[in-house]
Amino acid sequence: MTSALARPAKQRKLDTLHRLEHDVDAWVATAAEDGAAPYLVPLSYVWDGATLLFATPAASPTGRNLLATGIARVGVGPTRDVVMIEGTAVAVPPAELPEEDAEIFAGKTGFDPRELSAQYLYFRVLPGRIQAWREADELQGRELMRDGEWLVAD
Repeated sequence: MTSALARPAKQRKLDTLHRLEHDVDAWVATAAEDGAAPYLVPLSYVWDGATLLFATPAASPTGRNLLATGIARVGVGPTRDVVMIEGTAVAVPPAELPEEDAEIFAGKTGFDPRELSAQYLYFRVLPGRIQAWREADELQGRELMRDGEWLVAD
Protein backbone atom coordinates (compact mmCIF):
# COMPACT_ATOMS: atom_id res chain seq x y z
CA MET A 1 0.00 0.00 0.00
CA THR A 2 1.42 3.39 -0.93
CA SER A 3 -0.09 6.74 -0.20
CA ALA A 4 -1.30 8.85 -3.11
CA LEU A 5 0.77 11.87 -2.13
CA ALA A 6 3.28 12.56 0.58
CA ARG A 7 1.71 14.80 3.21
CA PRO A 8 3.05 18.32 3.55
CA ALA A 9 4.85 19.02 6.84
CA LYS A 10 1.94 20.96 8.34
CA GLN A 11 -0.45 18.04 7.72
CA ARG A 12 2.07 15.57 9.18
CA LYS A 13 2.26 17.70 12.35
CA LEU A 14 -1.54 17.85 12.62
CA ASP A 15 -1.78 14.08 12.07
CA THR A 16 0.99 13.48 14.62
CA LEU A 17 -0.73 15.59 17.26
CA HIS A 18 -4.03 13.81 16.56
CA ARG A 19 -2.36 10.40 16.95
CA LEU A 20 -0.66 11.44 20.20
CA GLU A 21 -3.94 12.78 21.58
CA HIS A 22 -6.12 9.83 20.58
CA ASP A 23 -3.92 6.71 20.67
CA VAL A 24 -3.46 4.92 23.98
CA ASP A 25 -0.54 2.54 23.48
CA ALA A 26 3.08 2.94 22.44
CA TRP A 27 6.26 0.90 22.19
CA VAL A 28 8.85 2.24 24.63
CA ALA A 29 12.53 1.40 24.16
CA THR A 30 15.10 1.99 26.89
CA ALA A 31 18.63 0.79 27.58
CA ALA A 32 20.78 0.46 30.67
CA GLU A 33 23.79 2.70 31.29
CA ASP A 34 26.17 -0.27 31.05
CA GLY A 35 25.40 -0.82 27.36
CA ALA A 36 23.17 -3.85 27.95
CA ALA A 37 20.75 -4.72 25.18
CA PRO A 38 17.89 -2.28 24.61
CA TYR A 39 14.60 -3.22 26.22
CA LEU A 40 11.30 -2.77 24.36
CA VAL A 41 7.89 -2.88 26.03
CA PRO A 42 4.34 -1.79 25.16
CA LEU A 43 2.95 0.81 27.57
CA SER A 44 -0.18 2.90 27.70
CA TYR A 45 0.22 6.65 27.79
CA VAL A 46 -1.50 10.00 27.99
CA TRP A 47 -0.38 13.03 25.94
CA ASP A 48 -0.92 16.37 27.67
CA GLY A 49 0.08 18.51 24.70
CA ALA A 50 3.73 18.66 25.72
CA THR A 51 4.73 15.36 27.36
CA LEU A 52 3.83 11.68 27.34
CA LEU A 53 2.87 10.17 30.69
CA PHE A 54 3.62 6.46 31.22
CA ALA A 55 3.49 4.19 34.27
CA THR A 56 5.58 1.09 34.85
CA PRO A 57 6.79 -0.90 37.84
CA ALA A 58 9.80 0.82 39.41
CA ALA A 59 11.69 -2.49 39.54
CA SER A 60 11.00 -3.44 35.90
CA PRO A 61 13.79 -3.18 33.31
CA THR A 62 12.01 -0.15 31.81
CA GLY A 63 11.66 1.54 35.20
CA ARG A 64 15.29 0.85 36.12
CA ASN A 65 16.56 2.02 32.73
CA LEU A 66 14.54 5.24 32.80
CA LEU A 67 15.70 6.00 36.34
CA ALA A 68 19.33 5.38 35.36
CA THR A 69 19.49 7.16 32.01
CA GLY A 70 16.41 9.34 31.68
CA ILE A 71 16.26 8.48 27.97
CA ALA A 72 13.44 6.83 26.02
CA ARG A 73 12.59 6.18 22.40
CA VAL A 74 8.88 5.79 21.76
CA GLY A 75 6.98 4.47 18.74
CA VAL A 76 3.28 5.31 18.36
CA GLY A 77 1.02 3.99 15.61
CA PRO A 78 1.31 1.22 13.04
CA THR A 79 4.41 0.75 10.90
CA ARG A 80 2.75 2.48 7.93
CA ASP A 81 1.82 5.57 9.93
CA VAL A 82 4.41 5.84 12.67
CA VAL A 83 5.41 8.59 15.05
CA MET A 84 8.90 8.15 16.54
CA ILE A 85 9.83 10.16 19.61
CA GLU A 86 13.17 10.52 21.32
CA GLY A 87 12.91 12.17 24.69
CA THR A 88 14.04 12.65 28.23
CA ALA A 89 12.16 10.94 31.03
CA VAL A 90 11.58 12.18 34.55
CA ALA A 91 10.21 9.89 37.25
CA VAL A 92 7.14 11.01 39.16
CA PRO A 93 6.20 9.00 42.28
CA PRO A 94 2.42 8.41 42.47
CA ALA A 95 2.16 10.60 45.59
CA GLU A 96 3.67 13.52 43.64
CA LEU A 97 1.52 13.21 40.52
CA PRO A 98 -1.36 15.70 40.61
CA GLU A 99 -4.63 13.89 41.35
CA GLU A 100 -6.17 15.24 38.14
CA ASP A 101 -3.34 13.77 36.04
CA ALA A 102 -3.66 10.39 37.78
CA GLU A 103 -7.41 10.35 37.13
CA ILE A 104 -6.95 11.28 33.47
CA PHE A 105 -4.33 8.54 33.11
CA ALA A 106 -6.56 5.91 34.74
CA GLY A 107 -9.56 6.96 32.67
CA LYS A 108 -7.78 6.89 29.33
CA THR A 109 -5.59 3.82 29.82
CA GLY A 110 -8.04 1.67 31.75
CA PHE A 111 -5.72 0.95 34.66
CA ASP A 112 -4.75 2.81 37.79
CA PRO A 113 -1.23 2.13 39.08
CA ARG A 114 -2.20 3.66 42.43
CA GLU A 115 -4.44 0.64 43.08
CA LEU A 116 -1.78 -2.01 42.43
CA SER A 117 0.35 -3.71 45.08
CA ALA A 118 3.56 -3.42 43.04
CA GLN A 119 5.40 -0.11 43.37
CA TYR A 120 4.81 1.83 40.16
CA LEU A 121 6.36 5.05 38.99
CA TYR A 122 4.95 7.47 36.47
CA PHE A 123 7.36 8.87 33.91
CA ARG A 124 6.92 12.08 31.96
CA VAL A 125 8.72 11.93 28.62
CA LEU A 126 9.54 15.31 27.12
CA PRO A 127 10.10 14.95 23.37
CA GLY A 128 13.37 16.29 22.00
CA ARG A 129 12.92 14.83 18.52
CA ILE A 130 9.76 13.73 16.72
CA GLN A 131 9.61 12.08 13.32
CA ALA A 132 6.51 10.94 11.41
CA TRP A 133 6.09 9.07 8.14
CA ARG A 134 3.82 6.61 6.37
CA GLU A 135 5.73 5.29 3.37
CA ALA A 136 9.09 5.78 1.67
CA ASP A 137 7.73 8.87 -0.08
CA GLU A 138 7.55 10.55 3.34
CA LEU A 139 11.03 9.69 4.57
CA GLN A 140 12.32 13.02 3.36
CA GLY A 141 11.00 15.66 5.72
CA ARG A 142 9.99 13.18 8.42
CA GLU A 143 11.61 15.22 11.18
CA LEU A 144 8.97 17.47 12.76
CA MET A 145 10.75 18.40 16.00
CA ARG A 146 14.43 18.84 16.80
CA ASP A 147 15.98 19.85 20.12
CA GLY A 148 12.48 20.17 21.58
CA GLU A 149 11.37 22.75 19.01
CA TRP A 150 8.73 22.14 16.35
CA LEU A 151 10.18 22.66 12.88
CA VAL A 152 6.71 23.22 11.46
CA ALA A 153 4.64 26.30 12.28
CA ASP A 154 1.02 25.90 13.38
